[in-house]
Amino acid sequence: YGAKIRAPHALVMTFLFKSGSLKEKLKSIAQATYTHSRNLACFVFTYKGLMALQARLQGKKIPFHSFFAACIGGWLVFGENNPINSQIIMYLLSRILFGLSRLAVEKGYVPQPKQDPFPLVAALIWGTVLWLFEYHRETLQPSLQSSMTYLYDDSNVWHDVSDFLIYNKRTDSK
Repeated sequence: YGAKIRAPHALVMTFLFKSGSLKEKLKSIAQATYTHSRNLACFVFTYKGLMALQARLQGKKIPFHSFFAACIGGWLVFGENNPINSQIIMYLLSRILFGLSRLAVEKGYVPQPKQDPFPLVAALIWGTVLWLFEYHRETLQPSLQSSMTYLYDDSNVWHDVSDFLIYNKRTDSK
């Protein structure tokens, strides 16, 4: 699963934003794919092992077991701050926030909105990220910085139609 998810992403991001030889780019793609796949496999093994151990020790499965097993697995497997783990954690955080919002409404902690809150959330997210990009760029994750630099800075200079079709940052002396 990790290879299925990471390989296409690494391929696109590497060829869009990284410089170097074809060999170096392919090595980078393989390394990112391997790291993502290995980490997911190690996490699943750790999580399921701890779940089974807890159920065996307590004679049944209880809700806290999943939280505890995942915390231990998260610490052990995803605790190193590197680009792969960082991206996975950010991906999970966004899904958690949506899930907790829905759960809060479902449980009655927050009233059901009269209108879809998504447009407001979208506006606040985009407003915040572009403000951070413009005034506190260094606080953003490096791959997001690269994407936003490409979209909002590099797009200010155009050379010919290849800038639009391929990549608009010259690496040669044209």
